[in-house]
Amino acid sequence: METRADFAYPHTSLKDRTDMCSETTTPDYKETLNLPKTDFPMRAGLPKREPGWLERWAKIGVYEKLREKGKADGRPSFVLHDGPPYANGHLHIGHALNKTIKDIITRSHQMMGFDARYVPGWDCHGLPIEWKIEEQYRKKGKNKDDVPVIDFRRECRAFADEWVNIQREEFKRLGVYGTWDDPYLTMNYHAEAVIAEEFMKFLMNGTLYQGSKPVMWSPVEKTALAEAEIEYHDHKSHTIWVPFKVVSGAEGDLASARVVIWTTTPWTIPSNKAVAYNPKIAYGLYRVDATEEESWTKPGDLYVFADTLAEDALTKSRVTEFTRVRDVTADELGALTLAHPFAGLDGADGFWDYDVPMIDGDHVTDDAGTGFVHTAPSHGADDYECFVKRNWLDRMTHNVGEESEFLPHVPFFAGLTVIDRKGKEGKANPAVIAKLVEAGGIIARGRVTHSYPHSWRSKAPVIFRNTPQWFASVDKKLDDGMGTYGDSIRERALRSIDELVKWTPQTGRNRLYSMIESRPDWVLSRQRAWGVPLTCFTKKGALPTDDDFLLRNDEVNQRISAAFEESGADVWYEDGFKEKVLGDIVNPDDYEQVFDVLDVWFDSGSTHAFVLRDREDGTPDGIADVYLEGTDQHRGWFHSSLLQACGTKGRAPYKNVVTHGFTLDEKGMKMSKSLGNTIVPEQIVKQYGADILRLWVAQTDYTADQRIGPEILKGVADSYRRLRNTMRFMLGSLADFSEADRVDPAQMPELERWVLHRLAELDTTVREGYENFDFSGVWQAVFNFATVDLSAFYFDIRKDVLYCDGDTERRRAARTVLDILFHRLTTWLAPILTFTMEEVWLERFPGDDSSVHLVDFPAPAPGWLDGDLAEKWAGIRKARRVVTAALEVQRRDKVIGASLEAAPVVHVEDAAVLEALKTVDFDDLCITSAITLTDDPTPNEAFRLEGEVEGIGVVFEKAEGEKCQRCWKILPDVGTHSHAGVCARCDEALG
Repeated sequence: METRADFAYPHTSLKDRTDMCSETTTPDYKETLNLPKTDFPMRAGLPKREPGWLERWAKIGVYEKLREKGKADGRPSFVLHDGPPYANGHLHIGHALNKTIKDIITRSHQMMGFDARYVPGWDCHGLPIEWKIEEQYRKKGKNKDDVPVIDFRRECRAFADEWVNIQREEFKRLGVYGTWDDPYLTMNYHAEAVIAEEFMKFLMNGTLYQGSKPVMWSPVEKTALAEAEIEYHDHKSHTIWVPFKVVSGAEGDLASARVVIWTTTPWTIPSNKAVAYNPKIAYGLYRVDATEEESWTKPGDLYVFADTLAEDALTKSRVTEFTRVRDVTADELGALTLAHPFAGLDGADGFWDYDVPMIDGDHVTDDAGTGFVHTAPSHGADDYECFVKRNWLDRMTHNVGEESEFLPHVPFFAGLTVIDRKGKEGKANPAVIAKLVEAGGIIARGRVTHSYPHSWRSKAPVIFRNTPQWFASVDKKLDDGMGTYGDSIRERALRSIDELVKWTPQTGRNRLYSMIESRPDWVLSRQRAWGVPLTCFTKKGALPTDDDFLLRNDEVNQRISAAFEESGADVWYEDGFKEKVLGDIVNPDDYEQVFDVLDVWFDSGSTHAFVLRDREDGTPDGIADVYLEGTDQHRGWFHSSLLQACGTKGRAPYKNVVTHGFTLDEKGMKMSKSLGNTIVPEQIVKQYGADILRLWVAQTDYTADQRIGPEILKGVADSYRRLRNTMRFMLGSLADFSEADRVDPAQMPELERWVLHRLAELDTTVREGYENFDFSGVWQAVFNFATVDLSAFYFDIRKDVLYCDGDTERRRAARTVLDILFHRLTTWLAPILTFTMEEVWLERFPGDDSSVHLVDFPAPAPGWLDGDLAEKWAGIRKARRVVTAALEVQRRDKVIGASLEAAPVVHVEDAAVLEALKTVDFDDLCITSAITLTDDPTPNEAFRLEGEVEGIGVVFEKAEGEKCQRCWKILPDVGTHSHAGVCARCDEALG
């Protein structure tokens, strides 16, 4: 061991002590002190040293040893199921936050006595990866459609595999442990087989159907998108006010009026099929009396508006004077039939010459617009539901193609796009507006900036578009023998949320519940190439509503599953596969093979089956103890996993759902490359080390959005240094400690027993914190204990005993407590400071197989908790605060240089407090050479802490006697013993 000169020695530095001793003829007693000895460095050097610990853990197989230990001990299972990130790029700070939280949960539960397993996984299918390959093609001038689909899929597979390997090493560098050599991948053959099997359960239980309804469609990516694939950005849209002529159902003045709608999607006007109103809104008939010189209205025109919006709409129409003629009732509106604005146009060949009914709808509001909603059921969710309600699905239109282009049958607009291939506005909107002007079908126009859905991959706007898609019904009554929590997917999901799952934070429950409660049927299909295909066949000539439209055959399903298990989902695209699986069961020529691929959320939603259920390190019931992801996964993985499992298991696949927020910069702004405020994990690890990043995670309240930046990281590093000094002090003071030094707690001084009481209290706090995933609570409790209770109080007091006592029982008691503290602090903090606590542990317990991560949290002894003792010492600490504050004043005024120069008189009014102080060495607690306790009235000149500690006053007095050249206490007996210049205690220690 090397003696380190930079420790804090009793009440001064070693250099000062040595210098002062050399000024006298007294012998130099420095070598007789029990000075701390350790090679544990002040500087951590984490960036350089952490990779060595990673190699060591891999060499000794820490994770594998824990699995063996779990089996041998029969430990209860605990499984955090990993939500799979996409394998398509380097890690960002959100990845680091997510994986670190998961690692802390797994490690802490392992150390609390569980067999806590962690299987990392990756989502390998889907548009994010397919999009990357297409980008590569575009750079090379290559057309995806010219490449055989199996070749294209192999390129996607290779791309995903490359990024899995890259991300795996980046995650491991953060100190995250798990089955890295055997992760789960959604593109593994077994996974693809199980995903297909799970889909075929929907096929067989009748929830699968093909429908034609509006879905969010990306014209750039040419596929349907799920809500989880959408993000909202400000978008500037056209706004138009369009009058619809009344053609029947009205008498008198209303018969010559026009009902005005307002829309921000002019391109949907050609697909209009109705106008909606709300019976709860007050409407009126308004007459134009005067206009500006240029206006699309004229005096005498009659229009119907919601009363709250009429003035705004007429003003935008450049109407300067108008009259409200009368009320228009809901019954009158419901009786009206309108004409399409393009009805009767030359060159349209009667395309729009149909009646436009007025329909009631609760979705209509008078917050903006006119109080009427133009209804195009092929291009809006509310519009569609209105038509479903009336059984009008035969009135749906199919006017817009996959590139958002008007199809050839649409007059005037054929070929014009809403959104072009670059994600910019096409020519459709301007063309529709121009035609409305020509037809006299517009009274005002403008632009408005509003929140609009965009694809989170291409960042381009999306549209609502009616397309044939495959859906899973969430309300179909199921007869599958799994109805404990309801007969439909929605019922099972809602009951699971409330009866089976604990939510952290609780707001996660509310968010997901409201989403499930109001969600439409699940769109399962995507018009892409890289994914698990919808493994089903449709009968030629049959309609989707026919009973025999879908082939439902168990033997066919088994053949598909077996083929996927052996060769992966690519076989679906091989020539002759249909004939191979249908073969002698049905006539293959009678069926069409479906080539859409499954929504990737179905893939990840199925992981409970091929990971939790099928793996040896899964769970017997296929249900995870914890799912943990960001708040966006309430509409993503939490959501899809819940729906999928409720369809195939009858309940949620998780017991706990933990949610973390997003990571922002120091100013609370979203990180963006364009803003230059991004911080990537690699930078932090290179500058500070992974443990500082892990500590940042533990310090923050991850359930809300977190902030990170240079100044925040400096603060984290400072906390780390303070804790490191605490651990270093313990290591130095425990040098050569052995079992022979151990003292039974019953024989310890009260101060040591008070520390054990605090440890027992803290043990409960730590365990409950980890159990409830409250790492910031654990960290704050342990860090405050280490810095306030230990460094600033217990260590400060006991340095004198540790350094200057001989082989006394109180020194052995102090070292016993330090040993107990060491085992608690290192294990409690090992899940957070994975590398540092290993370094601390190995400093005391070196060995080829030694690791802090192979031990559990030690349990406190039953007798440690002592409420009466704790109450007594709370009073003692308050009295001590008054004394130390009084001495600080004397130090500030340079009356004394160190507290050992003082021998204050402490006046105590409370008899019980005074008696308590007399039972302890209060001078040692206050680090003074002497102290006098009295119940005499407190003099006016005494120091007090008014408002903080009542009834205690301190009168400063200097200590009398000579300074002991070994312990520096000023005592009357110094110089009267066999060893020159020392006190009785030091003389005895010198022997």
